[in-house]
Amino acid sequence: MTYKNYLAKVVFDDDANIFHGEVINIKDVITFEGTSVEELQIAFKESVDDYLDFCLSRNEKPNSPLNGFLSLNIPIDNQNLFFNAAKKAGKEFDEWVIEALQKQAVINL
Repeated sequence: MTYKNYLAKVVFDDDANIFHGEVINIKDVITFEGTSVEELQIAFKESVDDYLDFCLSRNEKPNSPLNGFLSLNIPIDNQNLFFNAAKKAGKEFDEWVIEALQKQAVINL
């Protein structure tokens, strides 16, 4: 589910007979729940809006959903290893890293 570029992951709790959701593309925690799909969708939108209102009331900038830019601190030895692997594969560094991360994500799904 998405709302205002916030992406949510939802799971169903068989024991409690309820859906639990969490926004997954920001660092802050936004959760919500519902007993039906409609209730879940409403709770998701209300939770995002409440989060944005809360940040505004505190004069704080809300976490923005991911924007395609990722900054990593990678040890220089690994940087050299990754850069050389990309060159050997005939790929641009960013392209090689994205492919490597995608492969790892698929393995761990």
